[in-house]
Amino acid sequence: MRFACLGYMDEGKWEAMSASEQEAAIKECLAYDAELKKNGHFIRGEALQSARSAATLRWQNGRVSVTDGPFAETKEHLGGLCVIEARDLEHAIELMSKHPGMRFGVGLEVRPLDEAMTDRANDATG
Repeated sequence: MRFACLGYMDEGKWEAMSASEQEAAIKECLAYDAELKKNGHFIRGEALQSARSAATLRWQNGRVSVTDGPFAETKEHLGGLCVIEARDLEHAIELMSKHPGMRFGVGLEVRPLDEAMTDRANDATG
């Protein structure tokens, strides 16, 4: 099974870290991602730019409404995601529980992918 692992963090905490602390955190996280890949679990990862650079689209009053950034009642925003392969949710949680990002304040949401819907979407787009 494949799982999306969504990493949420308070950008202010990241920005408060020194450049050397940030670099050390990045290197530790990338090393763990490499370990997951070596063991056949890491499928793909994506880092996101700041939530301040985002736009949110919603359907309102019969048209698309665009607002700056994510609309959230929280200081934590989605900072990155990866897709992993695991036997089941328990195994995915076990794998991601060891991710160093958690020690740096990242909250991880681990969610099974809807592979049937993904296949349909990919078939529809060629």
